[in-house]
This record gives sequence, C-alpha cells and structure tokens, in this order.
Amino acid sequence: MADSDQLERPAPDARPQRDWAAALGTQAGTARKAIEPDLLRTDLYVKGKTVHNKRIDGPLRRFKWAVMLVTLTIYYALPWIRWDRGPYAPDQAVLVDLAGRRFYMFDIEIWPHEFYFVAGLLIMAGIGLFLVTSAVGRAWCGYACPQTVWTDVFQHVDRFFDGDRNARMKLDAAPWTAAKTVRRLAKWSVYLAIAFWTGGAWIMYFADAPTLTRDFWSGEAAPVAYATVAVLTGTTFWLGGFMREQVCIYMCPWPRIQTAMLDEKSLIVTYKDWRGEERGSLKKAAKHPERYGDCIDCQLCVAVCPTGVDIRNGQQIGCITCGLCIDACDRVMREVGRPRGLIDYATLEQCEAEAAGAPAQPAWKALLRFRTLVYLGVWSAIGAGLLFALGTRAHTGLTVAQDRNPPFMLLKDGSVRNAYTLRLRNMEARPRAMTLALEGLPAGAVMWTEAVSLENAARAQSVTVPANATQVLRAYVMLPPGSHADGFAFRLTSDDEQGETARVETTFAMPGDDQ
Repeated sequence: MADSDQLERPAPDARPQRDWAAALGTQAGTARKAIEPDLLRTDLYVKGKTVHNKRIDGPLRRFKWAVMLVTLTIYYALPWIRWDRGPYAPDQAVLVDLAGRRFYMFDIEIWPHEFYFVAGLLIMAGIGLFLVTSAVGRAWCGYACPQTVWTDVFQHVDRFFDGDRNARMKLDAAPWTAAKTVRRLAKWSVYLAIAFWTGGAWIMYFADAPTLTRDFWSGEAAPVAYATVAVLTGTTFWLGGFMREQVCIYMCPWPRIQTAMLDEKSLIVTYKDWRGEERGSLKKAAKHPERYGDCIDCQLCVAVCPTGVDIRNGQQIGCITCGLCIDACDRVMREVGRPRGLIDYATLEQCEAEAAGAPAQPAWKALLRFRTLVYLGVWSAIGAGLLFALGTRAHTGLTVAQDRNPPFMLLKDGSVRNAYTLRLRNMEARPRAMTLALEGLPAGAVMWTEAVSLENAARAQSVTVPANATQVLRAYVMLPPGSHADGFAFRLTSDDEQGETARVETTFAMPGDDQ
C-alpha cells in the first residue's frame, strides 16, 4: 500500500505540467471577447452633440442676415401681393392654380402645354447651382438653403430664451427643474409657431391667399390643405429645431454632389495652415515667435460655426461655407494685431501660391475662369431662349382629334362625313371672337359644329372663346359625292387686331381607305 502511495505521489522536484496551448487559447478567447464587439459593431449613425454656436458680428454675418431677411420676406409675403390681370383671371401675383391648370407669376401665365417653360426654369436652377458651386463653393448651403435659413432662425430663438453659447451649454447640462421646463416649453412653442406659419404660407401659393385663410380658420378648407400644413409644420419643427446640422451631414445628398464639383480653383472657406501653424497662445508665441504661427488656438472659429466644424482640419462635409469663422478669426487677428485672412475665402491654388511667397490675389479673380464662364454662358443662353419663346408665343391655340370609331359616315346621297373634336384655346384674359375655317378641301366641302345646324354649314364658322379658357367643340366636315381628299387643315384666326393664327393639319377618312 505504501509502495502504491509512493508511486502515485509526484517526485519532490517535479512541477505540474501545464497545457500552455490551452492556456494561450483561453487568453486569446478572453481577449477576443473583449475586442470583437468593437470590431464587429458598425455605427451607421454617430450620435451628434448639440451645437451651441456663439453669436458673432461681421460682414459675412450681416450678409447672412440680409439674405435671411430677403428670402423669408419673399416666402411669407409673396402670396399676398395682388396683380391685376383683368376681370377673368386671378389677381394673386404668384399662384399655382391646380384646379385651373395654370401657373401665374406676375404678367406671365403658363399653360399645361407650355410645361417646357417650367422645365427650362428647373434646368436653369440646376445649372445655376453648378455655377455657384464651381465659383464660390457651397454658398447655396451657407446662405440660401431653406434648411440653413430656418436653422438660423431657430438658433436665434435659442439665444433669445437661453442666452449665448456658454449659458445654453450650462442650461443643457443642468437638471430638469420647473424653471428649465417652463423655459423649454416657451421656446418650443415659438418653434411650433414658426413651423406652423411656414406650413401655412406654403399652401397660400396654391389658392387665393385671403380666401384660403378664411376657409382654413373656419374649417371649410379642403382636407389636403390641413394635411399639408400638418406635415410641413412637423418637418420644420423637427428638422429646423432639433436635427439642424444633422440634416446637412447625414440626410442631404447635395453636399456629396457639391464636393465632386469642387477643384483647386474653387473659392471656398480655407484655413491657411502655412500661416497659422504651429498653434500656440500669445504667451508662447511671444517667447518663441519663430516656432508658432498666427493661430492662437482660441477655438472661436469652432464656437461660431453653426454645424460645429473645425475648419482648421480642412474641408469637411459639415462645412456649409457660411463664412462665420472668417468673421470670428478676423476679429481675433485684429485684437492681437495680426493681419486678417488667416481663415478666408480663397482657392487652394491661391493658398499654395501665397505659401510659396507670392502676393495675395483678390478673391474675385477666381470667378473669371473657363469653367464658370461656360456655366454662365449656358445658363444665360437658356434664359434668353425662354424669354424669347415667352415674348413670341401666340395666345391662340388649336388641337384636333379625329374620331376613329367610326372613321367616317357614308350618307345616302354619296356624301362622306368625318367627325372631329376640336380644342380652341384663348390664352388672353378677355373673351375673343375667332374664325374657324377649312383649308385644302375641294369645292363643296362644308363644316358645322354643335352650335350650328347643317342648314347653316359653311367652310368657315365664327366662334367666341371665353377668356383664359379652352373651348371644346364637336366639328363635322362633309365632302360632296364624287369628291376626294387625303388631308386638309383646320385654321383658327382671332378676329382682333392681333390676328393670330393656329393651323393644324389632319386627315379625312374615305370609303376604301386602309384604316
């Protein structure tokens, strides 16, 4: 037994053998468990921090104020401007009349068949954005984009209720007390009022503004009006009041398109790192002037940015090129006695030249280059073409549709009759007498309409077309026995001093024709 016990005991100098492979595997597994969640997690959306931008004054901030005032005034006030077009047309200056299928803009009236004017304006808007982007970068985003304008409005509301940047940051971090709740509710109520006013202004473009306002508040407006206001109120309240810069960074496709259109000759907001680096405080710069640049790392350019971008890190998709960082940096440079322009509107080409010792060039010279001039030429040519077409268009129109079932009627005396649906268009704000006549038919051919009996049939008929209207007529054309015609034309002529003419060629179906 003792021998057995001794055999089972390990030798005094023997050490227990460890499975190092298993141990290493266990450690690796533990490390993998700790690392894998970070490696496997894909954040498609990074939770943004609330941007509390600081108030700044300067030329670009004042220009931004002016653009905001002009754009908001146009948006809210335009539907209420009256424009006299006579007794037969609406007197609202800008109106999208969906019921009447018209678009009115002061003296211009666009009919459904003239949609090419709208298409031309949309093309001009697209090319205009290309022109602006190639010339001055994302100036549209920085000054005139609706998201930018309304975000700016809501940020000023924040300052009114909560104070400037530091006060707002302190209030955000504070616990929810009764005072904070009341202040938040008051601010959000103003948000909601602005958003409701925005949605209400939009529907005024689609109906007579005073009439729609009265019907809206009396509950007599169409359901689509209430639905539209509700949707626009909600989106304006949420996007302008809370999401703000996240719309520009995550939702809007235009920044991605714009970045592909920029090059080294585009005028953009640029930090001149060759002049500003290395950053350091005034005390450090005073001790080692040869080491430190002009940037004193005050962070004011970041504090005033409405999207929270640090322009010193280079161009970023969050930069909307509003230029407020330029105002902030210029103020600091003025206070510390250094030249302005550390952050400025400049091209990368100009910055490289300045870094090499060349004198600074005026910013406007960047606009005079082949690319922008081509955009400007195409944009101007389309605009001139639209103006020419608008100025030379006729106010009389005619559309002809031949009946196909049956294609003709063979009368007992051998005469052949065809039927047509005519649309007579009067594009003026007054009733007009017009003459409808036949051209290209043999002698004896006659025509009559619903308003004229067969006994009074003739080759021409007099018709009065109402103002701003399209009159639909059924017309019958008859050829005498033995006559033949492959085709002919209807001619509509206004009986006024203008004498406008519209002519439409059509066919005449005969027995034996291959229909």
